[in-house]
Amino acid sequence: MKNKNSMQHRILIGLVAAGVALWIHAQSADPPLPHLEQNNGRHALIVDGEPYLILGAQCNNSSAWPAMLPKVWTAMEALHVNTLEIPVYWEQFEPEPGQYDYHVIDTIIMQAREHDLRLILLWFATWKNGSNHYMPQWMKLQPGKYPNITGKNGRQVDSPSPHARAALEADIRAFSAFMHHLREADTRRTVIMVQVQNEPGSWGSVRDYSPEAQKIFDSPVPSEVLSAKNISPESNRSWPDVFGRDADEFFQVWHVASYIGRIAAAGKAIYPIPLYVNGSIRDPLNPGWPPAYEVGGPNDNVFDLWKAAAPDVDILAPDIYIADTEAYLKVLELYSRSDNPLFVPETIGFGAFTRFFFAALGHGAIGYAPFGMDDTRIRTGSDGHPLSSEAKYGATARNYRLFEPMARQIARLNFEGRIQTAIQLALDPDAEPGNPVDQENYVTDRSLHFGEWDADIAFGTFYRMARTQPPPETPDGCILIAELDKGQYLLAGYHCRVMFRPAGPNEGRPWEYLIVEEGQYDDGSFRADRILNGDQTDWGLNFPEPAVLRVTPYLR
Repeated sequence: MKNKNSMQHRILIGLVAAGVALWIHAQSADPPLPHLEQNNGRHALIVDGEPYLILGAQCNNSSAWPAMLPKVWTAMEALHVNTLEIPVYWEQFEPEPGQYDYHVIDTIIMQAREHDLRLILLWFATWKNGSNHYMPQWMKLQPGKYPNITGKNGRQVDSPSPHARAALEADIRAFSAFMHHLREADTRRTVIMVQVQNEPGSWGSVRDYSPEAQKIFDSPVPSEVLSAKNISPESNRSWPDVFGRDADEFFQVWHVASYIGRIAAAGKAIYPIPLYVNGSIRDPLNPGWPPAYEVGGPNDNVFDLWKAAAPDVDILAPDIYIADTEAYLKVLELYSRSDNPLFVPETIGFGAFTRFFFAALGHGAIGYAPFGMDDTRIRTGSDGHPLSSEAKYGATARNYRLFEPMARQIARLNFEGRIQTAIQLALDPDAEPGNPVDQENYVTDRSLHFGEWDADIAFGTFYRMARTQPPPETPDGCILIAELDKGQYLLAGYHCRVMFRPAGPNEGRPWEYLIVEEGQYDDGSFRADRILNGDQTDWGLNFPEPAVLRVTPYLR
C-alpha cells in the first residue's frame, strides 16, 4: 500500500511539474505575428491575436535619431497614440557596404516598449518623396552605378531610376538584413508593420528616358502587364502601341512597383509581418493631364499594376494632404477595397482635418496617422510664443483620448461591419446661437440606417431645441455609431446631436429610449458612469463635448 501511494505521489508531482512547465512556456512564448485578416470584404490588423486599431502619429523625418527621441515621446504622450510611425534611414543603417548598424533601431524599439507604444517602421531607402536622398553616402558618390532618371530633355531628374539593377540589389540586401534583425530582436512584436520605401515615384518627369530605359519602353509589353490590364496577349507590341497616351505613366508604375515588389518579397520571406507602400496621391476628382502628380506610386488609377507587380505588399496606402472635403472622402472610398485594407499613414492633424479620422473609420480603416507630430520643431502662435501641447495636438488628441480606451472594441466592431460614421461637411450659415430647431421637421445633415432604426444627425452644439454656441471657424462635428446588438448602439463623437427614430415597417410608431448610458470602456467592457434622461435625452442626444453613450431605443 505504501509503494502504491508513493507511486501515485510521484505521478502527481510529475503532472504538476509538467503543468508548471507548460504554463512557464506559455508565459514566455513569443506573441503571434501581426497579420491582416479579411472577411466579407472587410479587414482587420491582428495584433496579439485580436483586431487592433492604429491610433497613430508619424514623427518628423529627422526625428528618429536617439538624441531627438525624448521630444518624440513627449508628443506621443500628449497625443494619446498607441502607435508611432518612425523612419529607419538607409544612410545610417548601412554606413559602409555590407556593414549594418542596428543601434538606432534597437534604441527606438527599446524606448517604445518603455512608453507602451507599438511601432510602424518606415524604410527610407531608394525612394523618399520621389528622391534617393537617404541612400548611403557610398552610393551617392557612384551616380554612374546608381543612376537617377533622365528626363525627356536629356537632363538628370532628382529621382532614382527603377531600372538601376545595382541599386535594387543593394536595397534588397539591406532590407533583408533589416528584416532579419527585426525577426531576431523584436520577439515581443513591438513593430506591427513596415513601410517599404516612402512615396515612391518621380516628380518632374513621367518616366526615365535614358537609352537603357527607352530600349525597354520600345520592347514588347510583358505578358504580366497585359494580364493585369485584362488585355489579350499580342506579340511584339511596345508600350506606346498598347497604351497610347498612358504608356509613359504605366511604364513607370510597372517598373517602380516591380522594383519594390522584389524588395518586399525578400523581406517577407525572412519575416512575414504586414508590409505597405504609401503614395503621394493624385487628386481623384481633378487628376489633370499630363500628370502633374508624382508618377510611379500607388495611385487610384494603377491599383491593378501594383497588385500584379508587388503581391507581397499587403496595403497600398494614401498619404492624404488634399484640402477639398469631397476629394478627401473620395480617396477614402477608392482605397477601401475588398483587396486592400484602408490605412491612412500620413495626413494633416489639426483643425477640421481631424474629423476625417471618423470618416476613415466609416470606411473600415485599420488605422490613421497624422504627420509631423513631435516636439523637435518649435511651432509658435500669432503672438510669437511657442504653442502649448494642447494648441499643437489638441484636435488629434481629442479623437484619440475618446477612442484609446475602446480601440480594440472599435477594431472588432469595424471588422464585423457594425460601424457607421458621419462628419460635418460644411458650416451651416443659419446656425446662429439661439436659432431654434423645428422638432417636427428635425434639422438633419445626415441619416444613418440600422435596419429597424434610423439615426438623424445635426451638427453643432445644442441645448434642448436651440443652438447654444456659434459654429466654429471650420466644420469639425463628427459621430460614430456602432450596433452592439440588435437594438443597442454605441455612440461616440462631439459637436453634434443624434435623434433615433423607427424605420422600415415600424416607421412612425411611438417610441422612447429604454436607457441611455454615458460612460467609457474599461478593460474591454463598457462601464456606465451615469444614466441620462430628461433634458439630456428628450430633445435628442447632444454631444457638446467628446462623449461615449450606450443607447437602447424601444417601441412603445
